Amino acid sequence: MNGQAERPDDELTEESGAAVDGPEAGAPATGDSTADPAEAALAAAEAKASENWERYLRAAAEAENTRKRAARDVEKAHKFALEQIGKELLAVRDTLELGLASAENASIESLLEGSSATLKLLTTTMERFGIAVVDPAGEPFDPEYHEAISVQPSETVEPGSVLTVVQKGYSLNGRLLRPALVVVAEK
Repeated sequence: MNGQAERPDDELTEESGAAVDGPEAGAPATGDSTADPAEAALAAAEAKASENWERYLRAAAEAENTRKRAARDVEKAHKFALEQIGKELLAVRDTLELGLASAENASIESLLEGSSATLKLLTTTMERFGIAVVDPAGEPFDPEYHEAISVQPSETVEPGSVLTVVQKGYSLNGRLLRPALVVVAEK
């Protein structure tokens, strides 16, 4: 054009129209108040992106650590969930063992009294952990909590009600552990 070879990395300066060679052509001027605002904005955006990337990496690492910690806590909870009830049941077992050890020289009355005390201890322990007895004698039959094993005619109980409880049921904090086995009065 004006006698200068055109190269892709050549840039014309605004004042002289002369070509500027080399890497200085696209570099932002340091300390120069006439720096390109687009370059400054790009540099600021790159700095912000770098900062956000670091924040993301820290947040991702924290989330992963939290996930691992929660997984360990759940594993420990599953592993030791029965620890407290296990400790409480040891007292019941000790009482049963003492009763059996003294059974040879004991009277029937003392055996009954010991068995009754052991059952009361077991019942108290179960209640402490939210285990409730489902004993529906005389109540209307409820298939969610009762399992009918037979039907019998009865004049003492209303039809459709539980006539006899063969085996008590149990629930844990309102959730059925075992239904009560019952005989239902015939309709």
